[in-house]
Amino acid sequence: MCLILFAYKVHPEYRLIVAANRDEFYARPTAPAHYWGDHPYILAGRDLEKMGTWMGVTTSGRFAALTNYRDPNEIVGGKRSRGELVAEFLQGSDTPFEYMKKAAADANNYPGYNLLADDGENLYYYSNIENEIKKLSPGIYGVSNHLLNTEWPKVKRGKDGLAAIISGEKKNLSTDLFNLLQDADQAPDEILPNTGVAIEWERILSPLFIQSEGYGTRSSTVLFMKDEKIDFIERVYSVDSFSSNRFAIKIT
Repeated sequence: MCLILFAYKVHPEYRLIVAANRDEFYARPTAPAHYWGDHPYILAGRDLEKMGTWMGVTTSGRFAALTNYRDPNEIVGGKRSRGELVAEFLQGSDTPFEYMKKAAADANNYPGYNLLADDGENLYYYSNIENEIKKLSPGIYGVSNHLLNTEWPKVKRGKDGLAAIISGEKKNLSTDLFNLLQDADQAPDEILPNTGVAIEWERILSPLFIQSEGYGTRSSTVLFMKDEKIDFIERVYSVDSFSSNRFAIKIT
């Protein structure tokens, strides 16, 4: 994922609400969200190049998601795929804190990342850039390709939009969240971050929804989690349309 917005224990009905965009090169082979044949309790999309994932849930109520940390000068050759981290948490039974400790011990073997992990009891965040394990308290959060709650324009706009949707009177939360995720307005130059890429790319990467010739938002996911149920809705985008799939999971 390249943008994850989430509300944790602030909504009267849902303990966790997630609205996220996955940005990737259009040519990278990807499977949409499905129950994995080799791990049928996992519901997630899949990167068919490395066989990991960027976001997923399990039938037992586990959730994990990841974004890359943008550093064009980072040396990534010989390092492992970050998508392994999400897949391994979903496959396992470690608590989020236990898993984050293992991730921290292995931090240098992966390019920079931000990782969220939730077992239905607690939600944790870890970045191998910051190298600090954090148990998250109730609140509204956003993470893109820097650290958690870095005030990039897209993160601030997304968090503000998520807060307004949750507190507003409209009741179609999923429609409103997908509309938020499709915001393709570029940020003004004066508030763009400086992440080491050319200014043209800072502009292209600044919206919530990214569109360019070879790279952009490939899918959007909205997730609602209660103690006993998960609703998982994914939109997969093509050139001029999208397909949508919805999954309802009764947590066992």
